[in-house]
Amino acid sequence: MRDLMTGMTYLAKGQRWVGRNRRQWGFGLLPGLVTLVGYAAALVALIFWADDVVAWATPFADDWASPWPGIFRGALTTLFFGGSMLLALISFTAVTLLVGQPFYEELSERVDLAEGGTAPESGLPLWRELWISARESLAVLFRVALWGVLLFALGFVPIAGQTVVPAIGFCVSGFFLTEELTAVALQRRGVPLRERLRLLRSRKLLALGFGVPLTLLFLVPLVAVFVMPGAVAGATLLVRDLTGETPAAEGAPEDSGEGADAPRLG
Repeated sequence: MRDLMTGMTYLAKGQRWVGRNRRQWGFGLLPGLVTLVGYAAALVALIFWADDVVAWATPFADDWASPWPGIFRGALTTLFFGGSMLLALISFTAVTLLVGQPFYEELSERVDLAEGGTAPESGLPLWRELWISARESLAVLFRVALWGVLLFALGFVPIAGQTVVPAIGFCVSGFFLTEELTAVALQRRGVPLRERLRLLRSRKLLALGFGVPLTLLFLVPLVAVFVMPGAVAGATLLVRDLTGETPAAEGAPEDSGEGADAPRLG
C-alpha cells in the first residue's frame, strides 16, 4: 500500500512544482487548450449530426412500423454518442501530449534538471519523436479498446457488473493514463513501449496511485487542461523513482523557470 500513497504523492508534487514554476505551467496549458477547442468543435458536430449518421447507417429500418424505427435509432444514437464520449475521454491525453510534445518535453526536462542536475535527451529529431509518440499512443489506445470491450461484456454480469467492473475500469484507465504521461520522460531515456509497460507492471500500485485520481479529475475536460502540466511534472518525478535515479540533495534550489526559454495489464 506504500506505493499507492507514493503515487498520489507524486501527483500532488507535480502540481506543486508547476505552481512554483508559473511560466512552465503557462506554456504547458497551451496544448490542452488547443486540444480542448478541437474536441469541443467535434462534440458540437456530433450533437447536430449524430441522428443523421445513425439514420444513414440503418436504411433497413425505414420500412418498420411506427414507433420501432424511432426507438431503435434513438437507442443507437445514445450508444453512438456515449461511445464517442468514452473515446474522447480516453484519447484526450494522448492527443494533448502529441500536440504539446515540445512543450511537455521542455517541462519534463526542467523537472529533471531541478531534481538531479541533468536531463536525459533522446537525440532524435522532432519529427522522429512525434512519429514514435503517435505510433505508440495508437498501440496504447488499442490495448485500452480491448480492455473496454472485455469490461463492457462483463458489465452485463449481475451485481459484479455494476460494482466490481466499474472499479476495474477506473484502474485500467488509471494504469494506461500513467503510461501515457510517463512516456514523455521515458521516451527521452530511450525506453520503448514494451519496456515502459513492464516497468509499470512491476510497480502497479505506484502507477494506480498516480493514475486513478488523475482519471477522476480528467472526467471534467476543463480540469484536465489545468492539471495536465502538473501531471507531466509529477509523471517525471515518478519516472525517476521507477528508474532508480538519485533525487536532488535536500535543500537544493529548484529551477524557478522564470529565465527559461520555453519553446500483467497491457
